[in-house]
Amino acid sequence: MWGALLRRGVRGAGGLRCLSSGGPPWSQVVSEAEKIVGYPTSFMSLRCLLSDELSNIAMQVRKLVGTKHPLLDTARGFVYDSRNNLQMRGLVVLLISKAAGPSTAELSFQHDMVSGIYSSQRSLAEITELIHTAFLVHRGIVNIGELKSCDGPLKDMQFGNKMAVLSGDFLLANACTSLAQLQNTKVVELISSAIGDLVQGIYYENSKSSEENCLTDDIGISRWKEQVFLSHSALLAKSCQAAMELAKHSAEIEDMAFQYGKHMSMSHKLHSDLQPFVKETSSDTMAFSLNSAPAILHQEFCGREAWLKQIRELQEAIKAGKGVTSAIDLCRCHGNRALAALERFPPSEARDALANIVYAVTRFP
Repeated sequence: MWGALLRRGVRGAGGLRCLSSGGPPWSQVVSEAEKIVGYPTSFMSLRCLLSDELSNIAMQVRKLVGTKHPLLDTARGFVYDSRNNLQMRGLVVLLISKAAGPSTAELSFQHDMVSGIYSSQRSLAEITELIHTAFLVHRGIVNIGELKSCDGPLKDMQFGNKMAVLSGDFLLANACTSLAQLQNTKVVELISSAIGDLVQGIYYENSKSSEENCLTDDIGISRWKEQVFLSHSALLAKSCQAAMELAKHSAEIEDMAFQYGKHMSMSHKLHSDLQPFVKETSSDTMAFSLNSAPAILHQEFCGREAWLKQIRELQEAIKAGKGVTSAIDLCRCHGNRALAALERFPPSEARDALANIVYAVTRFP
């Protein structure tokens, strides 16, 4: 099903190549894309991160040094992000804005453009990053009831939870304030619904967190895609659509931007899920989730009963079965659909950079 689309590839008048021809590595893609939009996206939320309020929070978080609270890992990720993943959403919003260009329906505020991007679209990119960061921080809250003695003193974990709630709420409040300042009702509705989707998706994830290393529900790939859209794709897809709304583009262009954001982020999630099964490493004990795409697809192919029998040797069973190859095909299927959406945008450096992002998240060893 997905293999047929993959083999056909995507090639339009603008010359986007099919996925099978590969592309540059992720770090190079991000570096080149940042040059196109005008500045490194790691500085997008700098105004917020350097505020007095958040500086005070950071001073309090330092008290967690030496503990095992996950908020520390999140904070380290902001300082050193070796995979260049944290600012990916804002970068895509800026690129899709530049790829679409100014709308012919709205010429009165083109003087407000810098490097082909409206100031409101740059603000939207910052808002998207702030929302994503806020939810990352909130994910660092631990379940006090499930703590073990090896996790450290209870008072440290309780203090870490308070800091995670406070700092995450602060970032989210700043994002909502900036969103209101855009003074666009439809954009507010889109981003608000994306926040709702995130809450719903993370609620499902948290309800399953205690089963992360246990056998989970018998869900199929369709249900998996619904859940991943809520927790990973909705924010980017709706932010891309909102960027088109800010420039007064047509409903068709808005939909194509939404489709690119949706399918690119689905490919990104599938690529992440596949790493324990395709990454060349000397270790055979890389952690993986039973709710990852390869595991769910493997279960669909082999059947529930056989899945139960294989659970103790799960990783090798998935590697040997059809789950990994099918997940790679599905990843590239979403990649092809993202490229198809890009065909509606005029050829440009920004469009090429968006295509390179797709190529990067669909590359496998």
